[in-house]
Amino acid sequence: MLSKRKIKEVLNILRDTYPEATIALNYSTPFELLVATILSAQCTDKRVNIITEKLYKNYNRPEDFVSLDVKFLEEMIKSCGFYRNKSKNIIETSRILLEKYGGKVPSTREKLMQLPGVGRKTANVVLSNVFGKEAIAVDTHVFRVSNRIGMAKSKRVEETEEQLMENIPKNEWSKAHHLLIHHGRNICKARRPLCEECPINYLCKSYVKLGKK
Repeated sequence: MLSKRKIKEVLNILRDTYPEATIALNYSTPFELLVATILSAQCTDKRVNIITEKLYKNYNRPEDFVSLDVKFLEEMIKSCGFYRNKSKNIIETSRILLEKYGGKVPSTREKLMQLPGVGRKTANVVLSNVFGKEAIAVDTHVFRVSNRIGMAKSKRVEETEEQLMENIPKNEWSKAHHLLIHHGRNICKARRPLCEECPINYLCKSYVKLGKK
């Protein structure tokens, strides 16, 4: 695993490389982000944005979703995959928000994770982007990139998150999350990473291991 000094160097370079790195999901309210993040499981943010652009024109509050027929919602979100479970979860989450929280999205990880379809990653995305709480949401990009580089060393998502939280100053958690996602989408891709173009390849454990540096 990289030293904290080298991890800091990695983040500094990524910050310069992706100065505008921020969340890619489109939303205007905490509830819209919650729904979008539930939809984003095993689906690209680009596809989710296409779905929600149409969806949110008529349905963007818990009270809008709670009375929807599940089959109707399935048809509206069908292109994002796992749409049956997501439809049920969104409607049930809307019901719980109305009954327990006055229609508001709760601001703690524990309460968020009690909602159907909301795991730790989803909770962290909402906490970070809506409530301004430092968090590292370990999605597929963050998991892949951080372990490739050597910022973490684990085959488990939760352990990867714990190691990143240990190795990165808390006030940089949320920014680091966005930087790693952008790097994963643009250069450190899953199947064909663009290692020769990578601005941090000389620090990357995987690249160095290949003997290229």
